Amino acid sequence: MIDPGMAQLGIDAILFLIAVAFLAGGVDALAGGGGLLTIPALMAAGVPPVAALATNKLQSCIGTGSAFLTFHRAGHVDLKAFALPALGAFLGSVAGGTAVQFANPAFLAAFVPVLLIAMGLYFLLAPPMSEVDRHARMGRVGLTLVASVIGFYDGYFGPGTGSFLTTALVALGGLGLVRAIANTKFLNLSTNIAGLAAMIAGGKVIWLLGAGMAIANVAGNQVGARLAIRFGGKGVRPLLVVMSFALTIKLLADPKNPLWSLF
Repeated sequence: MIDPGMAQLGIDAILFLIAVAFLAGGVDALAGGGGLLTIPALMAAGVPPVAALATNKLQSCIGTGSAFLTFHRAGHVDLKAFALPALGAFLGSVAGGTAVQFANPAFLAAFVPVLLIAMGLYFLLAPPMSEVDRHARMGRVGLTLVASVIGFYDGYFGPGTGSFLTTALVALGGLGLVRAIANTKFLNLSTNIAGLAAMIAGGKVIWLLGAGMAIANVAGNQVGARLAIRFGGKGVRPLLVVMSFALTIKLLADPKNPLWSLF
């Protein structure tokens, strides 16, 4: 597979990306949204947009898998109940991961800061989620459709997918926060595997960088998963808001960002 951009990365940039991957793993396990940190960090380090998405998918897939196993061993994941939504999420992610490889890189570079602002506002303004299970507003078929749409988004771009899924499981599926976070890992793992497969088929993954970030992401996910089981997902939103806006400023500070050509 190709290794775009790896030769241009210095040791300081690689160490920075590994540190970000660790932090993103912890955030992802707690509430989702780790991609809000890793994808802009990869692009800020000079990795091309599609390669950044692909490499992020590699490290995120492995990290999410480790968090899923931790939640599953603790008895918080219902594989039978969420098998159909996981299948829908998988198929949606395959479609999204294939579509993004035909997108204009300039569009992606301009799209990322806009989406980061939207994500930051979402985390800032969204109401707090309950820790207690409630009556579900949507059945399995409805949740499968929602998971399929979110899966397409994850395959096409990704940041915030875990938070979208967690919010959907709380607001529509009636799950308490910890159970929602746990079952989100199951759905998110399926979207990550599908999206990664599409990116591998397209030859977009930076394998060495992705492997190093994956190790750090696994460590962060393990810390975050244990904190989520013990304390829930509190305290993560302020971090996501600050980091998403900070990374937006970083990306927009580049006068070569295609977004500036629109003005």
